[in-house]
Amino acid sequence: MANPPTKEMPAAIQLDTATPISVSVRNVYKTFDTTPALKDIALDIRRGEFFSLLGPSGCGKTTLLRSIGGFETPTSGTILIDGKDVGGIPPYGRPTNMIFQQLALFPHLDVYENVAFGLRVQKKPKEQIDGRVKGALALVRLEGYERRMPSQLSGGQRQRVAMARALVNEPSVLLLDEPLGSLDLQLRLQMHEELRRLQRTLGNTFVFVTHDQGEAMSMSDRIAVMNGGVIVQLGTPEDIYERPQSRFVAQFVGHTNLFDGKVIRIEGSRVTVESDGISLAATTPTPVELGQAVTVVVRYERLGLGAGDTTLRGNVAERMFLGGTVRVVMALSGGRLVTADIASTAATGLPAIGEPVALTFNASDSRVLVA
Repeated sequence: MANPPTKEMPAAIQLDTATPISVSVRNVYKTFDTTPALKDIALDIRRGEFFSLLGPSGCGKTTLLRSIGGFETPTSGTILIDGKDVGGIPPYGRPTNMIFQQLALFPHLDVYENVAFGLRVQKKPKEQIDGRVKGALALVRLEGYERRMPSQLSGGQRQRVAMARALVNEPSVLLLDEPLGSLDLQLRLQMHEELRRLQRTLGNTFVFVTHDQGEAMSMSDRIAVMNGGVIVQLGTPEDIYERPQSRFVAQFVGHTNLFDGKVIRIEGSRVTVESDGISLAATTPTPVELGQAVTVVVRYERLGLGAGDTTLRGNVAERMFLGGTVRVVMALSGGRLVTADIASTAATGLPAIGEPVALTFNASDSRVLVA
């Protein structure tokens, strides 16, 4: 068991293409009756990576996680963990452990015995059990809580007990199925930091399932965005956010204005798109043709009140104070709504509801998706 962490956050583990593969999913299909849940999933997760499966309910992310853990059997395809084909191996025989949304702590056992349970089942020596349990509790900062009962713990503390119980078996891969879903917002934010600290301290591979894009963005080394049983985009949080490859990803990750239109001018990677009679300057990552139907993606925070390549004019339909930003909803003359998140410090003098306003953005702050 690793030594208890210091208060200082450990440095991020450096991952590259030379890092060994921890989990390899090869052409996996899963069908329930006649309903496909996974469709030809191919994926490599590197050792020591914090990897998230992100998508809406029913997209297949939990089915994929359960298939890795041995709780579901793929209809076809292969899953390898640390280079070994784990087909036919039950969950307890795999170098994995899983934390579920419902923590399922034993209510009649104290913290120590909850964490020790798996080791006792394996008939580990008493001294080894004691050392590993104490080490796991130190990792999750629950020293001194050994004899507390689950009913005496807060939600965050129960979550930490579940993590210690999973980590005490020293799994190569830790699988987390929306484990923070039952916590309130402030506690979830604290647990984001705790999970990331643990993963960096241990160097284990974490595979995390969530429908919350904020969770995935804040913790992950890489993210696989899933929809309809397929991976629609795979990349770093920055890749996913700044360079969405589909309308679905642009809408699901972050807050986005989408303008459908046609290309009317091309100047290298900079293009002009006409949408409902408005000319929009945008950047295209792939070649396009004049007259081609495209969608221009502009994140809320990329619209502002200053000068820009494109100016949109309308009236303020709504204003919402969000703390660090003010959300402005502008109604264009045709009734279309455009939303901007403006830094509170830059929102001084922002027009009132019903008054005219101009919102701008630069071509470099927008992106073209081929329709």
